[in-house]
Amino acid sequence: MNLLKFIDKLPIPRVLQPVHVKDGIKYYEVTMTEFQQSLHSSMPKTRVWGYEHTYPGPVIEVSKGERIRVKWINDLPSKHFLPIDKTVHGAGKDTPEVRTVVHLHGGITPADSDGYPDAWFTNGFKQVGPFFEQEVYEYENLQDATTLWYHDHAIGITRLNIYAGLAGYYLIRSKHEQSLNLPKDKYEIPLLLQDRTFNKDGSLYYPSKEADDPTNIYPSIVAKFMGENILVNGKVWPYLEVEPRKYRFRLINGSNARYYKIRLDSNQPFFQIGTDGGLLEKPVTIKSIILGPAERADVIIDFSSQKHNKIVLINDAKDEFPEEPEINRSNTRFIMQFRVTLPLLSNDTSTIPQKLTNINFYKEQEAIRTRHLELIAQDDRYGRRIRLLDYKTWDDPITEKPALNDIEIWSLSNPTTGGHPIHLHLVKFQILDKQLFDVEHYEKTKQIKYISERMPPAANDHGWKDVINVFHGETARIIAKFAPYTGRFVWHCHILEHEDYEMMRPFDVVIRKDKRKRWKEMIYKIFRKELHNRD
Repeated sequence: MNLLKFIDKLPIPRVLQPVHVKDGIKYYEVTMTEFQQSLHSSMPKTRVWGYEHTYPGPVIEVSKGERIRVKWINDLPSKHFLPIDKTVHGAGKDTPEVRTVVHLHGGITPADSDGYPDAWFTNGFKQVGPFFEQEVYEYENLQDATTLWYHDHAIGITRLNIYAGLAGYYLIRSKHEQSLNLPKDKYEIPLLLQDRTFNKDGSLYYPSKEADDPTNIYPSIVAKFMGENILVNGKVWPYLEVEPRKYRFRLINGSNARYYKIRLDSNQPFFQIGTDGGLLEKPVTIKSIILGPAERADVIIDFSSQKHNKIVLINDAKDEFPEEPEINRSNTRFIMQFRVTLPLLSNDTSTIPQKLTNINFYKEQEAIRTRHLELIAQDDRYGRRIRLLDYKTWDDPITEKPALNDIEIWSLSNPTTGGHPIHLHLVKFQILDKQLFDVEHYEKTKQIKYISERMPPAANDHGWKDVINVFHGETARIIAKFAPYTGRFVWHCHILEHEDYEMMRPFDVVIRKDKRKRWKEMIYKIFRKELHNRD
């Protein structure tokens, strides 16, 4: 479908208000529904799924340390409108077609509110998964100010549920962030980047199988899917009218598989102030930003010298990023347009501070252990090519069991073609370095032979992260502290087609044996105290 660019205004998601406040805790109810929404003014309305009857969902905005409760309510139909491969783990014929479970991506969240993939539930909680957590999730928001997002995480159909529209913004504020005098209020704007393909009637298109799939399975999962049109906040190639002043944009790559290499066609820089896990120590002036699926970038753009100009946000990444070095020349090269046409309502007193925050960087010697983990590809039982984490499927025994408060290094090596944006739940981590290895040697011997020195992270990745891009022939090392909660979490590739099809693994955060006795004694004392108080 050939759609005109920059004819629709950028939608700005509304901020969700709580249902009530009890004992200082805000309580929200968020309902998932199916509805029709205009994604482009020259196209019929499109059937989508969304939170609170909007795609993307409303912004949930909280303060650091503010505990909230959210009841996620599934009010969706019993039949999916996108093709489900019943051979995928967790999506078998005995499983309900429409299941949801919400994950707060980047949130430091207790296990029973994390959105474990098997903790799904159906419309009205009539059926629940084998790891059903609870109807009301609790978020303690212990981390610093940052850009998070909430999205569906149901096992075997995450790619379909997010593509249908189940995604929304979640912002954590702090007093420190507010003291920095950054652009705010209407000068701070979320930008959720996604890609979609449409049928002639305006409905969402998602392929039923790969063109070269050797099996008779139909529908059959695709290796990865990238749409022909770029949407921002649920609108295809929108425009935004701005004043000639500084704006803050909270960028999220919410696409299933697409990488973005973002720049402004005015050739002016971004001032990047934050990444996945919060503020950088100091701003980074940068002409282009690479965002893998689920990555975020907190940036400031200064339009003060661009009065009356139109500026296009460009995507230079091609579908097979980074394998295809030439720039993108298809429709997906265009993201949105800024029109510097509004009058300056008042003097711009916002600033870009030279110092943003202090980050406690972990030292390698603090790590209890290093785990060497490989991202590999092999054929499944039907002859389809799938990707795995360290040669293991979802149902294999759990092998990653970090102890509570332990610091670990995870060394991730990728001999496969393409990149893998690897995401760990619970923790935010730091990138130590990347190093190239000989892929041909690995394929012959299954041994890593390095062919380069270790390379430190780029300046705009030198902070808190929860997604690490590991490209072909790279080993990436990350370091994280597994705290403050015990329980079962997951790590996975955030290319959703990879995640749904075995490139996801559980991990357990456990209590060390030498601390279990003291832990039990502490729990017993708390229990005794509660009984005494009741008496």
